[in-house]
Amino acid sequence: MKKAALLAGLLAAGMHYAQIKFEKGYFINNSGEKKEVLIRNMDWKNNPVDFEYKTDTSSEIKKESINNVKEFSIDGECKYLRATVMVDRSSMNLNSMSENKAPELQKETLFLKYIVEGKADLYYYEDGNLRRYFYNSETSEPEQLIYKAYYINEGSIGYNEDYKKQITEHLKCGSNGIPLQNITYTTKDLTKVFTQYNQCSGDLVADYTNYNVKKNLFHLNIRPGVNFSSFKTTHNYTWQSIETNFSSHTSFRIGLELEYVLPFNKNKWALFAEPTYQYYKGSKEITENAGTYFEYKYTATTDYKSIELPLGLRHYFFLGDRSKLFLNAAYVIDFNMNSSIKFDRSELEVSSGNNFVFGAGYKYNDKFSAEVRVGTARTLLRNYVSIGSDYNTVSFILGYTLF
Repeated sequence: MKKAALLAGLLAAGMHYAQIKFEKGYFINNSGEKKEVLIRNMDWKNNPVDFEYKTDTSSEIKKESINNVKEFSIDGECKYLRATVMVDRSSMNLNSMSENKAPELQKETLFLKYIVEGKADLYYYEDGNLRRYFYNSETSEPEQLIYKAYYINEGSIGYNEDYKKQITEHLKCGSNGIPLQNITYTTKDLTKVFTQYNQCSGDLVADYTNYNVKKNLFHLNIRPGVNFSSFKTTHNYTWQSIETNFSSHTSFRIGLELEYVLPFNKNKWALFAEPTYQYYKGSKEITENAGTYFEYKYTATTDYKSIELPLGLRHYFFLGDRSKLFLNAAYVIDFNMNSSIKFDRSELEVSSGNNFVFGAGYKYNDKFSAEVRVGTARTLLRNYVSIGSDYNTVSFILGYTLF
């Protein structure tokens, strides 16, 4: 764990400078003044309440909030409108679900994200597990499209789908060919309805869903590398404990990693799974009853092979358009493969445990990577009460992204 903490600490010291870059945009303040600035694009999952900006690339970083800004936009990426709206925050969780069919509205001031802009605008708001859509038509103020799950009785849930009535009432042009009973409360379906209405009305300004398409979210990486491993056992007897340190061993490892990049926060977070073949061979010359008539020497050996399956989370730190650093942590499930630990008169049954690994690395051009990874101690003898064991590995891993 000390090695892992040191590894993370050293890399984190350089992360202070690995920032998401500022991008061209604007904001409109309460006085109606439009300011062309560079806005730090956080690719917000939850709708923001503030943002950081610069007046130019060399200026200091400043912050503006929802209290002072009516609207802000990042060119080609996103646009937000401040609006005071009535919002229903009823939970979709069965344990806290409302028994009222009617929306439980409360007044709030929010930054609403544009999805479709035109004669009728479609907005989106997300806060944790809460997801709500809003709309306005012509001169009206934004209003929530109503969709609410409510508890009826045990095993029965009802759904208030008044958003379909709202669409029927306010978006008549272009909606005749759309079966509204099949329109779900999703970005895809609602975007289709509002886009067709605006096209019919001859006033479609922008479809922001086209700006936020995330491509290549899945990656397959081949990951060869070298393991620097050590292994020890501790026999705990009533009168003493005997520790056996086997030789350190350098071995080859090969993994195939499936990575899924999460579609928010500028693709800085990813989940990964990496089935990996690894092995260790070690030996130790042991002398029993040394210096006595009963002195006896023999060689203890360990032959350990397994398929490791790390399941983890990775965080990227962008240095430029082609370069990025990353930190990751994973829980490793280990599948033993016909391994053996032999002492003079006995062979121990290998039953490996699971452990954690922590890594830090660099990736170039979304193709080539290098990583140093440190694992916590793993037992290979979990079925033995009186015999302890620690298997430790530090890995140097190269990577190549196939797609």
